[in-house]
Amino acid sequence: MSKVITFGEIMLRLSSVGYDRLFQNDGMQATFGGGEANVAVSLANFGIDSTYVTKLPEHAVGQAAVNALRYFGVNTEKIVRGGDRVGIYYLEKGISQRPSVCIYDRKYSAVAEAAPSDFDWNAVFENADWFHITGITPALSDNLEQICLEAVKAAKKHGVTVSLDTNYRSKLWSIEKASRVIGELMRYTDICITNPGDIKDLFGIVSDKADFDLKRPDNEGAASVAEKLMKRYPLKGAALTLRTNLSASDNDFGAMLCGGEATVFSRKYRMHIADRVGGGDAFAAGLIYSLLKQKAPQDAVEFAMAAAVLKHSIEGDFNRVAAAEVENLAGGDGSGRVQRENFLFKEI
Repeated sequence: MSKVITFGEIMLRLSSVGYDRLFQNDGMQATFGGGEANVAVSLANFGIDSTYVTKLPEHAVGQAAVNALRYFGVNTEKIVRGGDRVGIYYLEKGISQRPSVCIYDRKYSAVAEAAPSDFDWNAVFENADWFHITGITPALSDNLEQICLEAVKAAKKHGVTVSLDTNYRSKLWSIEKASRVIGELMRYTDICITNPGDIKDLFGIVSDKADFDLKRPDNEGAASVAEKLMKRYPLKGAALTLRTNLSASDNDFGAMLCGGEATVFSRKYRMHIADRVGGGDAFAAGLIYSLLKQKAPQDAVEFAMAAAVLKHSIEGDFNRVAAAEVENLAGGDGSGRVQRENFLFKEI
């Protein structure tokens, strides 16, 4: 069985009930989530040996985060325990023309204050096949910048495939620092997961198509920037999500995969959204799963996009779907008809 390692910060997610505004009433829903943790959970749900690495306090909230991962079958043995706090984010889900709101309270979290000596990457990558990180993690502290770089170097030393989701967040760091750090990580990256906006902001790469619109990305323009990215860095593949926001509730969503001589595009979906957070992580997990299973490029991007689309229908950060459900949608069954199962019992 393939073994995937992910590394990042898992946070306590406090969200308003339904589509209420934050603190509109006394109730809030408490769950856990975070980019690389979301990927680990999705992969475990797909039947992949999934290990999550982070640092968490030993108190009850830290243990609850560990338990949330264990519930889905994620291996938590490499989680370092220590520090004082778990990062928090507050979420108000958008609806119609009102956008979602995320407020982060993650300063001084255990993993943000982690030291490079906390992680034994040689032990972590023993018998591993794949390592996944995002551009969020090195943005959290100078130490994490160093830790992420050490991690990708160790992964390459062990012959582990590295995927990087650029996930640029302007609230966390400047574009100048992000470009420098992510550019350095890209030297050790095999599969880059990104979007045309991040490619422009981080790498200054723009489409040859004069009328290419980042808010309504078309296939031809997206292919142009992906191919330029592939030429700049030693990548084996680049996957781009292509999203058009019609409102907070409805998006058009597709993706492309560029690798070797093949550039392929998924079908485009018009989604009605229950919860957008974690959609990109679901895509990343679907792509990792597909490539580990050696799916053809077209099948790989269709599976990854179907996984992302299903996540948008599910509350919480985690994508609670099995591989068979994703295969069903990727195969063209998006009708939403009731799925019935019969269990027949024989008399004893």
